Amino acid sequence: MTVTFNLDVVSAEARIFSGWARSIQVSGERGDLGVLAGHTPLLTRIRPGMVRIVTKKGDEEIIYLSGGILEVQGHDVTVLADTAVRGEDLDKAKAEEAKRRAEELISAPHGDIDYAKASAELAKAIAQLKVIELVKTRRG
Repeated sequence: MTVTFNLDVVSAEARIFSGWARSIQVSGERGDLGVLAGHTPLLTRIRPGMVRIVTKKGDEEIIYLSGGILEVQGHDVTVLADTAVRGEDLDKAKAEEAKRRAEELISAPHGDIDYAKASAELAKAIAQLKVIELVKTRRG
């Protein structure tokens, strides 16, 4: 018998995943972490990256997250994301353009730049590109 937990991945726009999972890996604020059934209760911020889900059937899903909150309570795990997009739905050209723009802003010599915002946008674009590459290699 496979031990599972109920998982919901939601954003302001939509519920991206809702169902039973064997495990997840998520980009936590202080590093990547994994969650299995029976995990200790936890509430933590997540950084731009992904959540890798192994479903009850053993299938794998990868979802890009721009940041948010992870909550683990008993047999219920919730990912509340600022933005969540299935890996296969990400647009590589848009992510590369966002990365280029953010790098340009960071390296620009004028003083009206918000470096924290540009750095956050760069982190999001890099995370999207990593998810795109992971999904691509997974497909073969």
